Amino acid sequence: MDKVVITGLGVITPLGNTVESFWNGLVEGRSGISRIDTFDVSRYKSKIAGLVRDFDADGRFGRKEARRMDRFCQFALAAAEQAWEDAGLTSAAVDKERLGVYVGSGVGGIQTLFEQTAVVRERGPERVSPTLVPMMISNMAAAMISIKYGALGPTLSPVTACSIGNTAIGEASRLIRLGLADVVLAGGSEAAVTEIALSSFGNATALSTRNDEPERASRPFDGGRDGFVMAEGAGIVVLESLAHAQRRDARIYAEVIGYGASSDAYHMVATHPEGLGAYQAMKQALAEAGIRPEEVDVISAHATSTEIGDRSETLAIKKLFGEQAYRIPVTANKSMTGHLLGAASAVEAVALVKTLEQNLIPPTINQEQPDGDCDLDAVPGKAREAALQIGLSNSFGFGGHNAVIALKASR
Repeated sequence: MDKVVITGLGVITPLGNTVESFWNGLVEGRSGISRIDTFDVSRYKSKIAGLVRDFDADGRFGRKEARRMDRFCQFALAAAEQAWEDAGLTSAAVDKERLGVYVGSGVGGIQTLFEQTAVVRERGPERVSPTLVPMMISNMAAAMISIKYGALGPTLSPVTACSIGNTAIGEASRLIRLGLADVVLAGGSEAAVTEIALSSFGNATALSTRNDEPERASRPFDGGRDGFVMAEGAGIVVLESLAHAQRRDARIYAEVIGYGASSDAYHMVATHPEGLGAYQAMKQALAEAGIRPEEVDVISAHATSTEIGDRSETLAIKKLFGEQAYRIPVTANKSMTGHLLGAASAVEAVALVKTLEQNLIPPTINQEQPDGDCDLDAVPGKAREAALQIGLSNSFGFGGHNAVIALKASR
């Protein structure tokens, strides 16, 4: 089986709408969290989020085309365009029958559904948009990317909640290894910072209410954390077989060397308190990669800034790595981006690629009083230079869906 490599990167995030601006924000330790100003939040418990700013959908796609896509789909297509261009791909360079798209979303076009539900109640069924369904369904991001590039190969929209990005990358990597595709655009997208989603998460007491200090609200592994911060965006990577990338003399960022997936089989929303599913997924990723725990140089943690989640992930890391767990930097991107839900692990995969490429680990910000049960090296406060070869990226979603990828630097 051929090796699978990453040759293109694209993101839309609260820290910036290019890979460069996103990466710079991470290494600077800059927060992308702010007060929500896209709707009235005066009655909401949590009034903050990681919002994508300066995203001009009309200018990018044209007004007519933009109006046919929900915001999550716009994000996905924009990130895919970046990744395609970054990879130096052209239509002539790819066999369209061997070009795939694996891009998912947790809830799809929730804003479109919310708006059109109001229309049917207030104005009647005659006024509901005929484009509601294609704008709402979560597979439309993958579909629009497929249409854009004429991808005739396998197209899939995984829905594994907050682990979607890693699920997409991992499953797409296996597709390529099996010889069923040469190139796959893989990742996730989400635009769920809406009235209804904010209400639900808030009423579940899952969100931070540090509303007067948005930049300090997302606090993975910190003893003062009080919940996660919702965010939006998209992350897409271009995966290729090594042989295909070499034939076109492509720049190679990293290799996908392992993937592990598991289920907690425990609870609808809570992670297993002992981190058993997370442990199993990490263990599988290392096994597929054929590496020992001591060969891992850095871990990009799921670390949402929830009490149970952060502690259970810490337990899982300790269970797998033993005493080695204390020497491995465990960084938490969500301290700066907030939680991008179905897009989170895809964006964090891009961050891990850059981490390995630059030998520079982004910090975990806002860890001022570490939780005594979260006592690993979280790279607090400031980015750190280190010799890096192999990294893990963890992602765990509602329903107990776990997905972990192992990446190796291309040097």
